[in-house]
Amino acid sequence: AITHDKKYLDYMDHEWWLTSNELYSPQEHLYFRDSRYLTKKEANGRPLFWSRGNGWVMGGLVNVLEFMPADYPSRAKYVEQLRQMAAALAAIQSKDGLWRSGLLDPDGYALPEISGSAFITYGIAYGINAHILDRKTYEPVVKKAWAGMLSHVYVDGRLGSIQAIDAALGQFKPSASYVYGVGGFLLAGSELHKLAESRH
Repeated sequence: AITHDKKYLDYMDHEWWLTSNELYSPQEHLYFRDSRYLTKKEANGRPLFWSRGNGWVMGGLVNVLEFMPADYPSRAKYVEQLRQMAAALAAIQSKDGLWRSGLLDPDGYALPEISGSAFITYGIAYGINAHILDRKTYEPVVKKAWAGMLSHVYVDGRLGSIQAIDAALGQFKPSASYVYGVGGFLLAGSELHKLAESRH
């Protein structure tokens, strides 16, 4: 966007679909963390997909669509992937509005994972604002997620229930707080603010 040189966009597009062909599940419409996880399973036998990893992809899709020209040849593929992932993630949203560290075995995790939940909420809310996702279908999803995240803001203003950076899904405390969770929370909030403003 800064250079107006198409080679950067073309390089990103090439790398995105190489990665997608390796790590995106066409059955589950979710991304594996990396190639080591293609055969790993949750305790319930389902494939292991990380909440935050898929949240980062949702955030990435948003960034791509924000800067990609409307007439770019493969833009429709990004729109379709956002729609697929949003539908899959909305279908597995927990009753508290949030997502667990491992997406397909929510009962296997004691706490919700806020950073993944925040980026997922950001991506879906952006999709509504950009008229890619149906507002009637997805607005309840993001509102429920936002209410769930607010329940993990402490009296001192800290955001908790955020998993640390690690090579494996680990246990963490409700007080666990990290900057990338806060960043995702702020991005989600900015899109929800736009969503609220568009009603006026």
